[in-house]
Formats: sequence, C-alpha cells, structure tokens
Amino acid sequence: MALSGLDIYKILPKTNCKECGFVTCLAFAMQLAKKGVEAGKCPYLSEEAGNILADAGRPPINLVSIGSGDGCLKVGNETVLFRHEEKFRNPCGIGFIIDDVLPGEQIKRTASRLGGVSFDRVGQILKPDVIAVRQSSNSAEKFAAAVKAAVDASGLNPVLMPSDASGLRAALEAVKGTAPLIYRVTKDNIREFMPLAAQARVPAAVYGDTLEEQAELVKELNGGGVAQILLDTGEQEPRERIWRLTQWRRQALKKNNRLLGYPAVTVLKGKDPYSVAVEAAGDICKYAGLILLEVSEAEETLALLTLRQNIYSDPQRPLQIEPKVYTIGNAGKESPVLITTNFSLTYFTVLGEVESSKVPSYIVSVDTEGMSVLTAWAAEKFTPEKITDSLQKFGVSGLVGHNRLIIPGYVAMMSGNLEEKSGWEVVVGPKEASGLPAFLKNLS
Repeated sequence: MALSGLDIYKILPKTNCKECGFVTCLAFAMQLAKKGVEAGKCPYLSEEAGNILADAGRPPINLVSIGSGDGCLKVGNETVLFRHEEKFRNPCGIGFIIDDVLPGEQIKRTASRLGGVSFDRVGQILKPDVIAVRQSSNSAEKFAAAVKAAVDASGLNPVLMPSDASGLRAALEAVKGTAPLIYRVTKDNIREFMPLAAQARVPAAVYGDTLEEQAELVKELNGGGVAQILLDTGEQEPRERIWRLTQWRRQALKKNNRLLGYPAVTVLKGKDPYSVAVEAAGDICKYAGLILLEVSEAEETLALLTLRQNIYSDPQRPLQIEPKVYTIGNAGKESPVLITTNFSLTYFTVLGEVESSKVPSYIVSVDTEGMSVLTAWAAEKFTPEKITDSLQKFGVSGLVGHNRLIIPGYVAMMSGNLEEKSGWEVVVGPKEASGLPAFLKNLS
C-alpha cells in the first residue's frame, strides 16, 4: 500500500542533515512519496524503515517471468483496477496446450505451426507467448520428450502440466535453464511439487477451492522458497472465473492482500473456437495474466492478439509512429507525395492501400501527437503551418522534381491556405484510404 509523505516522515531519522540533497527530512519524505527519489539517498535510514519503504514500494501485483532470455514472458506489476486510471502494464500471455499422447512427429509439426503464428498490425508483431504440454500418458519419459520436442520446435516459453512428481522432475530436466511455468500446485501435490519448483527456481501456478485456501497455499509456497506464483482459476464457468479474477485484483489493490497479489492464469477447454475465443476475450479484459487454449485456429488467435494489443495500449497515449517521410516502393523524382498523420492506425491503413496500388510514393507523416486526421484537424494539430514545417524539416522538396501534395479529402478546406503557406500545389485526395489505389493510378 502506498505511503503518504507524512507516513514516510514518521519513520525517517528526522536529523535534517541535508546529506540527501533536501533541506529537511519532510521535503525528502514528500519526494519519496512521489517516487521522485530513492530511499537509499538517506544515509541514516534504519534497516526497519528501509524494509517498510521497500515493501510499500512493491507493486500490488508481483511481477512473474516465464521463460528465459529476451523473449521471456513477463506478467504482473499491475497497479490499477481500470485501464483508464493509468494503463495496464504487462500484456497477458496467450498460449496453446499440446497433449503428450500425440505422436512425436505430430507434436513437432503442431508446435512448429504454433510457434510460427505471427501477425503484423499497426507496426507491431503480434504472436503467442507460450507452449504448454499436458501429461496425459503415465510415462514420465514420454512427457519429458514431448516437452523437449514442443519447446524446441516452437521457440515459445514452456509451461509444464504434469500429472505427478516424476513427470515434473523429468520435464524440468529436459528443459533445464528455460524457466518453465509449473501448472499446477494444489493441496494434494504441494509436498511433491514445491521442493522441485524451489530447487529449479521456476514459477508455479497454484489452485485452491476457495480464496482462503489459495492464500494459504501461496503462503506455504513462499515459505518453501517459491517466490514467483500465478493464481489459477481452475475449470470454472465463465461467471465464476471472472468473479475470481476480479476478487484477486481487488484484494491486492484495495485490501493490500499480498498473498493474492499475483497474476492469474486461466485454462480454457472446448472444441468450439468461437466460444473459446469469446471466453478468452473476457479473461483478457478482466485481469488474466496468462491464458492457455486447447484450440488454435488462426482467426481465433488473431482476434485475441488484436484485443490484447488494444487493451494493453496506453489510453492516454495513442499508438503512433515516428513523424518522417516514408518511401514506398522504388519512389523517385516523379512519385506522388501523400500527407497524413502519425496515428498508427491511420498511417498503416494508408500504407496498405498505397502498396496495393503498386504506385511508388512518398508518405509524409506529420506529428499530430498520435491523432487521426479529423481529430488532429479539430484539435489544431494538423494545420497548414504544421504540414509546411514538416515538409521543410524532412526535406521533401529535395526528394521529388515537382511541387504537388496530396492531402486527405476530409481536410479539403485547408487546401487553399496550405498552398499559400507552403508554396506547393495541393491536390485533394479521397476521403477514405480505400479510394487511394484508383486515385493514384489515375493521377496524371
């Protein structure tokens, strides 16, 4: 729970020594409360006070890493109940489940296909994060081999779903060093699974029938050396699952319940991709940290990855690209020059239509602070003056042998003023990007 400046002041030494760079301890405390300075700046801070400040500074939802290296999945560190209050920080992971009873070659093919799923949307690459292998056989060796094959073929972060301790032990050895997630610890297997998780220093998902039982299991795991934990919703109906996800977040943020301050994992079963996608969408919106799916249709995956991208974008800072001149195709001196904003969705929509026209072009992205055309025009961020400044700043006149600009049809009203300010001839283009291919092909 965050401490106020006065709360912090009460545990400071109150010497007013000025060695921290502030005139008084109270001024230092106020800056600590604003996170404008580190507590270590105080040379006389007691160990007890340091521990209190460190505990208060921890995010309500602990950060958990699944996998190793640059591609590891990080979930947690969330600080708000509602996205508009600030933003959701670490996008939830999305992954798929493979059974170890499948033939070895089929496991490799399926894992390779899942690892190759990738979509480019508004300049960002969207792809799944984890591959989960479930032990449906009674063989620890078969489970370990399936885990190894799936992880190697997919390149995704591993999730282990063993049925017993021998299977877990063999699987941990097979993917040693990859920091897999263990799914899952319960009251029935905690004695066998906890030492293995602690020894391997890997995260573990934990399930309890009630919130109280789950909190007790978390406490036991912490005491046994397992620090990275995910809370499992279990195989619940959507209503119960959403209730649990919401209660965990409220307990962590509003009640400062550290035992429930961990990211959540949900497992969705079913053969109908549409129903699974609908349920997964609800989990993405309501705090899930990791979602494991049994179905893996491309259209379902794209929908979920797109939703995740939108939910975890900063609502106070629209997706935007770098303002500059973008060269499309083999553009030269006679290529058309199109003007647009630096809102990602606008730019990539225009880009797609220009590319489909097969007309080499230049696209000038004006800095509108991530606003779309009409929004930026209404906010006076997309004006003749700003467009003129961008043309000069980016040296557009040196790229082409003409002085003709194409502006969006929705801002045709600025054409006369833009011609006067810039000295360029202004051509009013189509209102919608979909009209660009025909427009560019007919442009003389």
